[in-house]
Amino acid sequence: MTDPGTTSWELPADDETADPTTIRVDEYLPHPPERVWRAFTTPTLVAQWLNTDDFLPEVGHRFTMAGRRVEATGFSGTVASTVLAIEPGRLLKVTWTDAANPDLVPTTVTWTLEPEGRGTRIFLEHAGFDPDDPIAQLSRRIMGGGWRSMVFRRLSEVLTALD
Repeated sequence: MTDPGTTSWELPADDETADPTTIRVDEYLPHPPERVWRAFTTPTLVAQWLNTDDFLPEVGHRFTMAGRRVEATGFSGTVASTVLAIEPGRLLKVTWTDAANPDLVPTTVTWTLEPEGRGTRIFLEHAGFDPDDPIAQLSRRIMGGGWRSMVFRRLSEVLTALD
């Protein structure tokens, strides 16, 4: 059961990582790295799994993503991001903040792709959560569940549609 004002897809307490500053997700997808990288860097494909219509794979590019408003954390429902780093075929790093209140819980998200067999292992690191801030920790629990239950599922659906 979730607390009032939280969501059903947040991380349960026993599923949290030991590091309260970071969400880490290790996900295997049965698609070749080239296809996965395409889904990470082709704006029309990124739009399908990250809810953005203004992404460009260029360092310094700013874009927004539509999310769900979360009253319990004060999140407006819109994520503002800037592309911080790109290593073609391997790494994408962006800032991740509330568009309406950039100081609320400012974090970064890094996706690292590694070939594994005939597929791709994706390591997600969502870092920068203040361990002493209850809002940051609630945000971490909610986003940790969202990465696992929603975002990777949508990415997988986009990749399967490319087959």
